[in-house]
Amino acid sequence: MQRLIAIAATLGCSTLTLSWPVSACPANDDAIDKIGFDLDQLDEFGLYGPDDGKRSLSYEFCVPNDLAAIETVQSIDPTLMIYPQSPGRIGCDETEVLAIGETHQPNYRDVLINLASLDTIARIEPFWGE
Repeated sequence: MQRLIAIAATLGCSTLTLSWPVSACPANDDAIDKIGFDLDQLDEFGLYGPDDGKRSLSYEFCVPNDLAAIETVQSIDPTLMIYPQSPGRIGCDETEVLAIGETHQPNYRDVLINLASLDTIARIEPFWGE
């Protein structure tokens, strides 16, 4: 519970809605603007594409290479994988690590908005693995 309160404080919220994943703040335009893809393309399961070929959307962002920052984003998004050796296409610098997540998870929209609401995340872009 203290971790959830800390996340809400980090996001600048005075109230905390408990759900999994954390839904700490209402959506704001600044957070939505940080997300580099259209959330409306995803269905209720976080999938997109034709009915006979739905798939999850992977996304990437940079997070400070700091244990507290990494733990914060992982507590918001349990799908995240952290890649300290790769800048990704998004171009993480030497003070950051690459984080890659998936939309196919419960409350994916809240997860993305909560991540984008963090001051430490500049933008979230689609990840196109090769």
